[in-house]
Amino acid sequence: MNPLRRYEKIMEMLLASGEVMVTDLSEQLQVTGKTIREDLAKLEQKGLLQRIHGGAVLAQENQLGILSLKQEEAPYAAQHQEIAELAVSLIEANEVIALDGGRTTLAIAKLLPDEPLTVVTNDLHIIAELASRTSIRLVVPGGYQIRNMLIGAEAAAYIRRLNIARAFLSATAIHPQSGFTIYSGESADIKRAWLETAKTSYVVADHYKFGQGALFTFAKLNEVSAIITDSGITQETAEQFRQEGATLLIGEKGA
Repeated sequence: MNPLRRYEKIMEMLLASGEVMVTDLSEQLQVTGKTIREDLAKLEQKGLLQRIHGGAVLAQENQLGILSLKQEEAPYAAQHQEIAELAVSLIEANEVIALDGGRTTLAIAKLLPDEPLTVVTNDLHIIAELASRTSIRLVVPGGYQIRNMLIGAEAAAYIRRLNIARAFLSATAIHPQSGFTIYSGESADIKRAWLETAKTSYVVADHYKFGQGALFTFAKLNEVSAIITDSGITQETAEQFRQEGATLLIGEKGA
């Protein structure tokens, strides 16, 4: 297994449990403890984890870019609600929209009225949320399951054949130089498919994600139509990202 794939597996295990041990990682990834400790040191340098005696923990509280199958109370529910309200206001009747997997996109789904609309999504929680809406046409690309998301090459190929008006994408972190980042490289192709297929694309992210970084970049700041965020973002941060080529749509009291 190459180092990048090990990093991805380490972060997936860390996101699932909040803490990993060198002995467990060594056994599951079939490499020496020395190799795992070197991997953890490199991931710590990137700011993705913090080493502890015998293992590592997450470096940041809000690193969960993917929901667990057991839904937890979102730590920033108010911000997600504000972003969702702004996102829903952009959607027009009878449009075809895409909702990527994530807490903020789930908040968008919960606010969608039961009116004529086509929603394409790979998020199991969003599928469950919209399944009973009789006026919404729900389209699921398929794929194999990782946590709450369905991904895979066939799903990405299917998405690329669609006519999507607006895509709402999630990101684990947004960095001025690294752009939009996530922990799972397997999700990157799906996100690229949404991005390249939609006429208009948005990344929806609360202000806590700005200035942070994750393992894989799936898009540069100027590759999406706009970032939709909440009013907690400071004027300084908003201007910094605008200078780097990003367009921001901010809640009512935003910068």
